[in-house]
Amino acid sequence: MNTTTPDYPPVIATSGALASFKSLRNYLNTQILGQPKLVESLLIALLGDGHLLVEGPPGLAKTRAIKALANGLECEFQRVQFTPDMLPSDLTGSDIYRPEQGSFQFQRGPLFHNLILADEINRAPAKVQSALLEAMGEHQISVGMATYPLPRLFLVMATQNPLEHEGTYPLPEAQLDRFMLHTLVDYPDRATTRLIMDLTRREAQDGRELLVPAHHVTQDAVFAARREVLGITLADSVADYIAALVDATRRPAPYSEQLAQWLRWGASPRAAIAIERGARALAWLAGRDYVSPEDVQAIAPDALRHRLLLDYTAQARGTTAQNCIDELLRLVPAP
Repeated sequence: MNTTTPDYPPVIATSGALASFKSLRNYLNTQILGQPKLVESLLIALLGDGHLLVEGPPGLAKTRAIKALANGLECEFQRVQFTPDMLPSDLTGSDIYRPEQGSFQFQRGPLFHNLILADEINRAPAKVQSALLEAMGEHQISVGMATYPLPRLFLVMATQNPLEHEGTYPLPEAQLDRFMLHTLVDYPDRATTRLIMDLTRREAQDGRELLVPAHHVTQDAVFAARREVLGITLADSVADYIAALVDATRRPAPYSEQLAQWLRWGASPRAAIAIERGARALAWLAGRDYVSPEDVQAIAPDALRHRLLLDYTAQARGTTAQNCIDELLRLVPAP
C-alpha cells in the first residue's frame, strides 16, 4: 500500500502562518541534509502540540535538527544529557535555601524552556523519566507541595540510540504513549554524505554551526498555525478510518489470525488523537483544507510504532512493529 502523501494541488489560500512554516521547513532542509522525514516529524509535532521520540545511530543530525528548529523559532532551547546518576531535580529545578532571606526560593530547571532535547533518554533512571512524564503530559512540574506551569509553547524531542542497550533503562509503556510520534532515522546516501561534508566545512570556515534564518517564526505564528490545523476538514469516513485502524490493533482477529498472534497489546486512544492531529498537520502543510486517507496512512507508522506491544514469540521470530503496521494498512479498508 502506498503510504506516501500525494502531491495534491493546494486548494486553500496561503495564510501568513503557513507561509512562515514553509519558510521554516525550507530553512531546516538546508541545515539538515538527508533527513526530510525528521524535519517533517518535528514540524508535525510542533503543529500538533505533541512530543517526538527519535531513534537512530549516532551522528545523524538528531541534535542538530532540534537546534536548527530552535534557531528558526522565537523560543528558548535547552539540551539535557540523560545519565544514570541523574536526579529529577536536574530537570525540574529545586528549592534553594537563601540564608540572607531565611527562606527557600525555587530555582527553575531546564524544563522551563520551550524546546527540550532529552538526549539518550533511556539512560536515565525511572524517577527522572517520571518527572519528564508529568511535564510532557500536564505541562507542569511538581516540587514538594508546589506546582509550577511550563511555557505554553513546550516541545520535548527525546533521542534513543538503538546500538547500545547496556546500562539503559527502557522507557515504560506509559511514557512511550506520551510521545505523539516515534520517528526512525537512518544513514544518508553517498551523495548526501558528500553534501554534508561540504556543509560542515563551510560552517567551520565561517566559524558558526548553523546559518541564521532570514525570518524567525514567532510563537504567535505557531499558535495561529495550530488553530488553522485544528480547523482542517476531517470527513466522517476518514475519522472512522482512523478509529478502525486503532481498534484493529486491539482486536486484530477479524482482520488476520497472524496479526492476532503478533500483537499482545494494542494502541490507546492517544494513538487515534496523534494520527488525527498528524494527518491534519500534513494536509495543512500541503496547502489543503481537508484530510485524505493518504495523510492518515502516511502518519500512522510513526504514531503507532511505539504503542504496539508484540508477542514474545513474534519478537523471537524477528517480527517488528512495522510489520504489524504494514499489515494493518493493508487489511483495514480505506474510505
